[in-house]
Amino acid sequence: MVRIASFGFVTLAALTALLLGDGAYRAADPKPTELLNVSYDPTRELYRDLNAAFAARHHKDQGVKASVKQSHGGSTSQAKAVIDGSQEADVVTLALWSDIDALRQKGLIAQGWEKRLPENSLPYYSTIVFVVRKGNPKGVKDWADLVKPGVQLVTPSPKTSGNGKLTFLAAWGSVIHRGQSEKEARSFVENLYKNVVALDPAARTSTISFVDKKIGDVHLTWENEAQQAVRASNGELEIVYPPVSIRAEPYVAWVDANVKKHHSQALAEAYLKFLYTPEAQEIIARHHYRPIQAEVLKKHQAQLPTIDLFPVTAVAKDWAEAEQKFFASGGLAEQLLVKPASR
Repeated sequence: MVRIASFGFVTLAALTALLLGDGAYRAADPKPTELLNVSYDPTRELYRDLNAAFAARHHKDQGVKASVKQSHGGSTSQAKAVIDGSQEADVVTLALWSDIDALRQKGLIAQGWEKRLPENSLPYYSTIVFVVRKGNPKGVKDWADLVKPGVQLVTPSPKTSGNGKLTFLAAWGSVIHRGQSEKEARSFVENLYKNVVALDPAARTSTISFVDKKIGDVHLTWENEAQQAVRASNGELEIVYPPVSIRAEPYVAWVDANVKKHHSQALAEAYLKFLYTPEAQEIIARHHYRPIQAEVLKKHQAQLPTIDLFPVTAVAKDWAEAEQKFFASGGLAEQLLVKPASR
């Protein structure tokens, strides 16, 4: 694997810093260095720009050209690929806390990983919204509209996709958050999935089904994915913000076992810390993710409107319980999902 290259004379100060292990990446390492960021499906455009900005900043600050490769797919599938070794990620930027914590459970990431970066390792957040056809012909405004007869839905599968899991929880929580019972939530979600006509493995493939193949009336997807699809549709699509939705929290971490193997921990830390800088937070906002820094979010409020976002704790004790209750074998998602009709 090719990694960041540096050549030239090593100063005494640089050599001393390396020997003392001060944690800062130094140009003294003669080995080429490169990071692999394993991410979830719709972050392709975001990390393309973040990686370029990081490389420029790192070159300016360290005099070394950094390179970050990307891998994208359904978040849960990506976590499994890191666990089985087919993706030797230096860093993971996945859709769900539980997908990253699955790596900790396998010994690939250290205990207490959330506390190693600011804001509990959460540089941005998002939510689930609706994309509809021009003129919103089905009159979709809120979650309850999705279970009406004849409303065809497109969303990824919660078995493989973070988007899919968040859609399931957003639908369930839209009932609970308004003071209704779990029995009512179960009935609502079961009826919602009866209207799903395409259950793809990941967010971007779900977008292709809705946008390119023109399947369905409503696409339930990430806010950034919705904004991008609408912007590229030449007026053929519209975004609908429901009054309430889930606060989606894509965490980030370096993978201890792999950065040790690749000798890339310092660079991996520098890369993830860069995500909290004003420069990176601006890029995050421009791609329609909600930056964790309130002042940057406020500047972009017109494109990132305020809605009632409930946390995962509205539907479970925490993400670990949510995984067990909803998405484990035999869980509620498996019980309630109806196989979509053939296209």
